[in-house]
Amino acid sequence: MFGEAIAGAALDGEVDAMPYAPSEFRIKWTTLDWEAGEAYQLRRVVFCIEQGIFVGDDRDAIDEHAQQLVAVSCVAGMPEQVVGTVRIHRDEGSVWFGSRLAVHAAFRRHGKIGATLIRLAVSSAHALGCETFLAHVQSQNVPLFRAMHWDVLAEEMLLGRPHHLMQAQLDRYPPCVSPYSGFVTHAAPVARVAARSAA
Repeated sequence: MFGEAIAGAALDGEVDAMPYAPSEFRIKWTTLDWEAGEAYQLRRVVFCIEQGIFVGDDRDAIDEHAQQLVAVSCVAGMPEQVVGTVRIHRDEGSVWFGSRLAVHAAFRRHGKIGATLIRLAVSSAHALGCETFLAHVQSQNVPLFRAMHWDVLAEEMLLGRPHHLMQAQLDRYPPCVSPYSGFVTHAAPVARVAARSAA
């Protein structure tokens, strides 16, 4: 009976089943090798395979000195996988840039992952003395950045695609002095699904 119940053969009637979903997402500076590896893998999927901007790999010289941020999905408080990433780097003096913002396709509607990555990127740079934070934003993402208090400085073509040079309004991003712990955002509630087992 026990084995049959596990296999579902002994269950009769309706069973409420919750679709699998992480309970929360931790957005933080990368601290572990597996986080960095999965972040680079996610970037390859988004920028090389999905968008076709790069061939094979999107890494460049900036990665050698950039700080990588990750969004890690968690189940019951335990880290599971990297579902989002962005990198930040100091350009000159107090000018910083953010780039390579990527969110896993299956998680683009969950828990404001992209927005929280942007918030930690700017806030953590602000804590390190950033006075100007810039990004070259693909045109389809401009509405998100505008909603997050960014201003368009110029329109440009980069890598064969229309971009906007944008600047964050730093007064909207209080300094974050604990980027290794970062922020936690909770997953959007998932509707319960009624499933009827086979007789």
